[in-house]
Amino acid sequence: MAKTLTSFALTAVLTSILMALALYLAQKAYPFGATGVGRLESLASSATFIPLAALYFFSAALLMVLPLRAAAFVLVNATDRFYFVAVTLFATIVGCLLARTAFGMPRALWQLWDWQFIFVPAMVASHLLLNEIRRNVLLRGLGLVAFVAAALACLFWSFRF
Repeated sequence: MAKTLTSFALTAVLTSILMALALYLAQKAYPFGATGVGRLESLASSATFIPLAALYFFSAALLMVLPLRAAAFVLVNATDRFYFVAVTLFATIVGCLLARTAFGMPRALWQLWDWQFIFVPAMVASHLLLNEIRRNVLLRGLGLVAFVAAALACLFWSFRF
């Protein structure tokens, strides 16, 4: 958990510094300032979590059915990586919104209330409980069903209301 929090905090601070620099340059009418803002904004959207969450939940479902050695390989080389990519992506979004708030756009933080950000706490909670789920046979079966359902929902549900 400490590794998650430090990764989140460091990425959020660095992103907010970069976004603040880009916003400052855009205010001074430098064209590359607007380019930097546009690039950070295109990366920092809640819709980018949906395919990432599908990959994470699929790799977590694989952990439920694979034998111990293969599951350890998938955990280290896929599930942990997707988890930290999600943490980094969310920190990037928070950093961009904090920089926008610092530059006089206080309503920018309301974008964090987007319902698609539900995948972030779902991924964090499942990653924290993954070891406990893997130990118990009943929880492993329920986890497999939940992870497959979440992966399929991320892949095939349109998420538009």
